Amino acid sequence: MKLHELRYSEGAVKERKRLGRGSSSGTGKTSGKGHKGQNARSGGGVRPGFEGGQLPLFRRIPKRGFSNAAFKIRYATINVEDLNRFENDTVVSPELLKEIGMVKNQLDGIKILGNGVLSKKLTVRAHKFSKKAQKIIEAAGGKAEVI
Repeated sequence: MKLHELRYSEGAVKERKRLGRGSSSGTGKTSGKGHKGQNARSGGGVRPGFEGGQLPLFRRIPKRGFSNAAFKIRYATINVEDLNRFENDTVVSPELLKEIGMVKNQLDGIKILGNGVLSKKLTVRAHKFSKKAQKIIEAAGGKAEVI
């Protein structure tokens, strides 16, 4: 087979639909948009869920229950392996992490997770630690202090 002999497989390429080209094409005259009205206009149409001014379904049905999502606590997370960049006996605090750019937003606090290996002896001060992270930090000879 040569490059000039390559062909698309049967049915892979469809001809595009040419709108507004006579009555025999099936999409002539109004080009499949019907007669006048909002949907026939350029940029026309209505937003999803709009029912022509009738009270939409999502407003008609009763609302039940309570969502605690607005009040949930979100932590900025850091893995233990990311702390290897610090020198031995460094006190790693949220201020230091923000200063060097490891944490962009502190959110509701910083949580240290136990992914990876820690080879430095550090004092880590954070709002929360996973059990695994706490074990890894203490096994390396460091301390995990909850703020």
